[in-house]
This record gives sequence, structure tokens and C-alpha cells, in this order.
Amino acid sequence: MGLVQALLSVFIDDGDKLRSINSGELRITFLLRSPLYYVCASTWGEPESVTRAHLEYLHLQILSIVTAAQLRRIFERRTNFDLRRLLNGAEPFLFSLLNRLELDLAMSTSSLHCLQLDPNLRSRVADALVPITKMKDTLYIILIAGGRVVTLVRPRKHSIHPADIHVLVNTAHAPSIYNSPASASWIPICLPKYNPATFVNAYISFLWKPESNTIETPLNTEAGESTSSSRREDGRQQRNFSSDAGLCLICISGGGEFETVRSWCDSVGQKLQSKGILQAIVDAMESGKTHYSVSELAIPGLRHFVYKSRPHVQITFPIFEDPYDSRDEVRRIITMYQTVYDAIHAKSGQSGPLKMQYISTDKEIVMGWITQLFELYVVVSPRLPKAAVINMANAVTRWVKKGERSLLLRDAPVF
Repeated sequence: MGLVQALLSVFIDDGDKLRSINSGELRITFLLRSPLYYVCASTWGEPESVTRAHLEYLHLQILSIVTAAQLRRIFERRTNFDLRRLLNGAEPFLFSLLNRLELDLAMSTSSLHCLQLDPNLRSRVADALVPITKMKDTLYIILIAGGRVVTLVRPRKHSIHPADIHVLVNTAHAPSIYNSPASASWIPICLPKYNPATFVNAYISFLWKPESNTIETPLNTEAGESTSSSRREDGRQQRNFSSDAGLCLICISGGGEFETVRSWCDSVGQKLQSKGILQAIVDAMESGKTHYSVSELAIPGLRHFVYKSRPHVQITFPIFEDPYDSRDEVRRIITMYQTVYDAIHAKSGQSGPLKMQYISTDKEIVMGWITQLFELYVVVSPRLPKAAVINMANAVTRWVKKGERSLLLRDAPVF
């Protein structure tokens, strides 16, 4: 640590910033978020911007525990303060976030990955989550299923930043909360993109958790979830759920109306149960209807894709299947996506953004395409000509547009 501080001091004294040090396959990346310094050593091969984004999320998670105002006051008094004293007990949240960052495409693209769901069912859920008038300090109400947003309700005057939702989802599904014997928890939390200087109160209630660790599904697991899978003798995939499983209701309040919020959340859970909405979501998750396969598009040569709706700031993508059905292959193809994303958005010091990026290897072709309305990243067979890849990309956008109401969260209610 002394060496790191010395290196950073040299650049700061010169009015410069140290971004990274490269040595062969090793890259050491630095991120300064005063009064804190973040350092990451990686041989993964991801773009520098990806490592910096991971460090940024780590910073946001720390701010959710210790506000920016608290940090500033502490280090103004004692520049050598050991932050571990304040973060004692918070390690599960940080470790959970690091595990999530490795393969989470939504976090890599600064967006949300919402649960695929019948639009009528999603609408019924949203209507049930509109708060009563007595809850004057309510900020956001979010229903999470399998680690993905089902719907959210927000004030009419402002929206919630995707980064704050990622912090909330990670916090709610950290083992210390998910495995708690209590069915619900009140926790103070700072949402850095909403207000980095103050805490709000989060009521986290799990409405349903799987009774066993495995649930049968004909689909493979997606990379964004912290799950693993194995194949049974009958060929069906057996998913091993981690703490991302379950249905979680989160209510964020800026005031102290604890009993009102708790009572209302209990009534919402009962309403979802009595109307069969809760069971309908569980059935969809257990049957695999909340995921889809690339084969459903019926586009020869298409292996995988990631579609981002820019107006909705949301992504959708199919499960990872052969030849990307191992963790190493998923990790490799996600790194390819990150490389193309980095080039299109000029995240690592390129001369300027691009409208299209095309990478061809012996194993596959990866193409990124950005327009005013969407971003699309496709993985296709390496034997296809460029014109065919472009036609394939157009076919993917048409398919997503047709199923947008079930794939994306649209027109969520406000209050």
C-alpha cells in the first residue's frame, strides 16, 4: 500500500492522474474518488474501462454504507483513518458485488435487465404496488424476482438511476440479509446517485424463497445471475439457485414512517398471494418462461446477442447455450462484448465513438451497432459474410421490437 500511495502522490503532485500500469498480461488500474483510492490488478484481458467501471460500482456500494459526507468529514479530521473500522461487517455486501460484477451484462452496459414476463401479469403487479396516500415520504417500490426487476413504482418527478438499483439488488440478496431468519428487514442505505450525502430507509421483504436449492428448468442459466447448473440424465437442466433466487419487495422511504410502510408491504404481499399473482410469477420462473433461447428467433448462424433499449436503459439477451455453455466460454464471450462496447463508446481513450464495430476471430464474429434508439451486440458463426451479419442484426431488432412488452419494463406507474 505504501508503494501505491507513493506512485499516486507523484502523479498528483504533477497535476496528473495515474490511470493504469501495464506489464505483459497484467494491468493495474487506479480509480481516485477522493478521499478514497481504488486499485485493481487483473489478467482477465478486459478493457481498462471495464475494470474502472467495476471499481466505480465498488465505490458506490461503499457509499451505500458510509455516505460521501461522512467519508469527507472523517478524512478531514484524520487523513490516515483505517476505513476497515467503518466497514466491519460489510464484507458480505462487497464480496457479493464482486461476484456479481464478473458476469453481469447489465452492470457492464450501465442498464437494467428486467424479468421477462407476460405484460398483463406485470401490469397487475405494478397496480398492486402503488403506495397509499399516507406514505408521503416513499421514494421507490421495487419487486425483484431471481435478481431481476419485475416492476418499479416511482415519484412522478424523478426516476431512479440503474446504478442505485444494482446497489439495492446486491444489498438485498447479500447472504447476511437473504439468509436472515427474519422475513423482512429495515436497513439504512445511501443511494449514491439519488443523494450521496444522506441515508434513506429500505424495507426489504422476501415474499417467496425456493424450498430447495435446485429447480428444474429446460433452460441453461444466464450469466447475470449467480447460479450454476448441471445436466440430468434426461437432458434437462437443473438450476442451482443462490441468494438471487426468490421474490423480494423493496420499499425505499425518506422518512420515519416505519410502521405504516411495514403494514402496507404486508398487505401487498397478501394481495399478491390472494389474487394468484405471486404464484403466477413463481410458476413462470420455475417453468423457464422468464428466459428464452436464441433458437426461438430461428435465425441460422446466430449464437447470442445483447439488445439495449436506449430510451428505457434496459437490456435483454437469451440464455447462454452451446458453444457458450461453460463458465470459461461465457466469460470469454462477455469479454468480447465488453471490448466491442468499449470501442463503440470510446471508453478507453479512443479518438471518438463509433456507430459499428466488427471483430472476427476463428471462433465467432462479434458485431456492435449503435443507433439513437438501441444498441445491439451479436455473436454469429465465423463463416458468415458481413452483409449476412448485418441482415441478421436487423432480424434481431425486429424480433425484440415485436416482443418488447414482455422483454422490457415499460410504462411503470408513477405517483
